[in-house]
Order: sequence, then C-alpha cells, then structure tokens
Amino acid sequence: MKKPKKILLIIQRSNGDVFLSASLINIIYEYFESPKIDLLVNDDTICIARLFSNINKIHDFSYKKKQNNQLRQEINLVMKIFKKYDLSINLTASDRSVIYSILAGRVSISAIENDNRKSWWKKLFLNYFYLYDSSKHILLNNLEPLRILNIKHQRLQQAINIPVKEYAAVERKLKINSIDKFIIFHPSAQYNYKIYPKGLRDELLNFLNSLEIPIIVTGGDAKIDLKIKEEIPSLSNIYNFIGETSLKDYFILSKLALAYIGMDTLNMHIAASQNKRIFAIFGPSNIRMWSPWSNTLMKSAQINKPSQTYGNITIFQSSLPCIVCGLIGCGNNHNRNEFNYVIEPKEIFNEVELWYKSLCQ
Repeated sequence: MKKPKKILLIIQRSNGDVFLSASLINIIYEYFESPKIDLLVNDDTICIARLFSNINKIHDFSYKKKQNNQLRQEINLVMKIFKKYDLSINLTASDRSVIYSILAGRVSISAIENDNRKSWWKKLFLNYFYLYDSSKHILLNNLEPLRILNIKHQRLQQAINIPVKEYAAVERKLKINSIDKFIIFHPSAQYNYKIYPKGLRDELLNFLNSLEIPIIVTGGDAKIDLKIKEEIPSLSNIYNFIGETSLKDYFILSKLALAYIGMDTLNMHIAASQNKRIFAIFGPSNIRMWSPWSNTLMKSAQINKPSQTYGNITIFQSSLPCIVCGLIGCGNNHNRNEFNYVIEPKEIFNEVELWYKSLCQ
C-alpha cells in the first residue's frame, strides 16, 4: 500500500491492552517514517495512552456517556474520524470498534472473532482482517497487523520510557525514606478475583520483611487500592506508597526497582517490558494470553502449573481445580468476585529469597 501519512489505532479494552500496543505503535511509526498516529481508546485507559511517545491525538470513548447519551457520543466520534485516515488498525474484535475502523480508514485492518456467525459481515467490509486468538499472547495478537503490512519485526515488548529529567520527584521521595535498592510489591488489581487474599498477603509481607531490603508497596487511588492501603501491616522494611504516586511515577519506580512481586495486572506487564525480575501471582487468568512476556526468550507461559520459571519470570498459580468447572487454571472467573486459588506465601517467598541471595553473592 502507499505509505500512510495519517493512521488511527483503535484499542477499546483495558489498560493492559493499551500498554501492550507500544511495540506496534513504535514499529509502524519508524517503518512509515513518522506518520501522524492517533489513538481511539476508552476513557478509563487514557492515562496510559498519554504516556506514549509518537502519538499525535487521542480520541476517547466513554461507557458512562454511552449510558447517558449514546447516540450523541457516537455521532460526535464518527464525525471526528470519518475517512480522516489513510490507514486504520483495530486491535479489538468488538462490533463497535470494527465499525469505527471501517468508517475511519481508507484502508482498514482489524481483529475479528473466529466465529463466522459474528464476523461474516466484518470480512465483507474490512480491507484486511486477522483472527483474535485467545490461545496466543496478547502481544502477539497486537503485532498481527504487521504481518498483514509485511513489516518484519522482533517479538519484543517495548517499554514506555519516561525522560530521566522527570525522575526528580520520585528520587526525592526515595531519598526522604532513605531507600536505595528496593523491591516492588503490588497487591492490587482491577478485580477482586485477581487479588491475593489479605491473610495470605500479610503472611507473605512478613516473610518479605525478613529480607532486610525495602519493599515498596504500590497502588493507585481507586477504591479497591485504598482499601488494601489500610490493610497493609506496619513492618520495618515495608513502605506503603499506595495512592501516593501517579502512573508516570510508577513507571519510574518500576524502572529503578530490582524486581516486581505482585498480581497479574498492568504493573506486571510494565515490569516485564523493563526486563525486571518478576514473581507474578495469578488467579484464574488465561495464562497463555496474559502471562508476563519474556523479552530474553521472546515467549510467555504456555501451560498451567503451580509454579514455573522462564527467563527472568516466575509465575505462581494454584494447582487446585476451579470450584465451578473443575479445571485447573481454567482462565475464567465464572462471574465470581473472589480469589479462590490457594498459593502458599512460603512458596512465593522461597523463590524470592533464593533469587535475592544469589543477587547478593
């Protein structure tokens, strides 16, 4: 195709999906020699979208507005994007995002469902499409448009780099607390079914406290995070930063940290992009799709196991069968809202301690 000058990238899913599009954005920006790239994202992911370099403009869609005045929002958004782009790329297979892609781009590329009953009309109107594959890592799904565009690439999860000149506030906070080297512990997530229970979390924090290295507990200012903030035990080497740092600050903290310990969430993927040592605690997530990507091995986890290590990443996932369907690591929360998978704190700590001792030798 003729080299596009204006490109729209549509990512109407979660923070993790938006973040894991960084490689795609950077590759097409370089390959097409600095085109204007606009994003269309949900408004609850706009904070992560604003941290990308190489982005010209961000359009946002609000599910709250959808409830109040859906038609007006749809009309306004379509007017902003209609045939304004040489190329539109949609990374999500939902009907709405596919329609946006068709309307926005002179050439449109989109993910579609494998179910032809849902996707037959999408195949008719899209210029190019690929199947959204839930058995494949989200990074690889997001890089599929490059195959269609015949753009060669390495299967690497690129980081969002914050300029060093913006480190001052975070470094000052660390200095005030007399923190030099440290490990991040991130106990929160967007949903309760991903969060390690309080009793087990407290036990793990007591173990980690014995390492005699600062453990910085991170989290945002959402209701679920602030509840956890109140529950964190007061221990000599535990520093509770929940609600005290911005998303940009977190990127800096993660960059400065020795390792990440915590939940399957955006913060885990940030650490993976920075090639940090990771100890990830998984609930019932699809591990093939959402496990941390290892840039050193250029792969993710492929099977469910109680504990597994690949490259710089260790994952803990319960060996207990799902209480709903009976499968181990089924990848489905079945509309339940609790973390019902037992992972022993001592098992997590043993792996962390082994790594830390080898680091200190």
